[in-house]
Amino acid sequence: MSSRSNMKFLYAGLVIALIIAVLAPFIASSDPDGLESAAEGVVSEEKLAEMEEAGSVFSSPMPDYAIEGMGKSGEVAAIVVGTLLVLGISYGLGKVIKK
Repeated sequence: MSSRSNMKFLYAGLVIALIIAVLAPFIASSDPDGLESAAEGVVSEEKLAEMEEAGSVFSSPMPDYAIEGMGKSGEVAAIVVGTLLVLGISYGLGKVIKK
């Protein structure tokens, strides 16, 4: 494959990732995710409540994939920013490893 076709492939992937990021808040399920459902089946509700009250070790800059007070547009912005960060870090690591 030529470098030009590789760049087209990269740009197409970026566009697809951003489309998914924009649409995700509108098509995501409001039901608990698989991890929460599995935890409910394994750990008692009291223990889960205790763990939630204890909080986390680190605080997330965008908890629940959202920017507080912005509604759906905050969710879209958080997911787009996260997608671009992950793609940028991956691209940078790929360049470093390639050398």
